[in-house]
Amino acid sequence: MIGTERRSTVCYIGLGSNLNEPSVQVESALEILRTIPEIRLLSRSPLYLSAPLGPTDQPDYVNAVAKISTTLGARDLLLVLKRIERLRGRKDCARWGPRVLDLDLLVYGAQEIDELHLKVPHPGIAERNFVLLPLRDIAPDLDIPGLGRVADISVNESEPRISRIQ
Repeated sequence: MIGTERRSTVCYIGLGSNLNEPSVQVESALEILRTIPEIRLLSRSPLYLSAPLGPTDQPDYVNAVAKISTTLGARDLLLVLKRIERLRGRKDCARWGPRVLDLDLLVYGAQEIDELHLKVPHPGIAERNFVLLPLRDIAPDLDIPGLGRVADISVNESEPRISRIQ
């Protein structure tokens, strides 16, 4: 039908893994995103290695951020991300515990959403260097609703170490 096409929205997805070859998990998730007709991968950050938040008796994480364009609504996009996590072998895990794959919807256009299972912008962007630094690599001028321009958000000096690995 003419006029029923949904507009594309530019979004940012955080990717992380610390189990089962974490770099492979992150790269595989990016490849899966490329195969979804309603999603177009526009760019992605380098990979970063970061110490875990929470329990320290777990492996370091590999993190990245992807910029996508999608015709999916925010809730449907979140469902797709959760399906990808399960496809890659994610099981229910403790908060901040080790995981095969973690995909977070960081920013959905200029929208602010505050629902039970969907908060956009994702809470903690400004405090999490493993999100902020990869995001700076691909979108330093991005204006995050309620937070301001990515390049102007201060790096959290108290967060555990992080280094670029790719």
